[in-house]
Amino acid sequence: MVNRIDPAMPVGAYQTYSITAPQDTTIVAACEQVACPAWLNGWDSVIDERTELGQRQAAYIRGQSRRTFREQKRGDGLTVFRFEAHQRCFEEHRTRPEIYLVRDGDWRGNPTGRQRQHTRPADWVEDMTENQGRIVDLQEKG
Repeated sequence: MVNRIDPAMPVGAYQTYSITAPQDTTIVAACEQVACPAWLNGWDSVIDERTELGQRQAAYIRGQSRRTFREQKRGDGLTVFRFEAHQRCFEEHRTRPEIYLVRDGDWRGNPTGRQRQHTRPADWVEDMTENQGRIVDLQEKG
């Protein structure tokens, strides 16, 4: 059971502002778009070439990765591949596009069916701030 305060006005007198983020299953983004730390700063991949997996990873990095790197052998037998910043890492980044929605009504419904979706978070915030300002003005007028 949900405990809500009874609204003072009819449902049509309200606006509802919401932000939702659907499950991230479809949008793959590049490192730069998501401010990936590896893209910003570069990264190290430490590979153990004594294993079959490590040998395959190192061969991929050297021959197919199309990334800029420096290679160094460590005393413990591992290979360090140091990748420069501003290139794609090996992760598959996904984004969760947020939906910035304003609709008429409240939890009781949307009697007009009217709604609009902002494409930028700043626009949604500005819209809500202006709406709150109108409410304060009306309260001050009595």
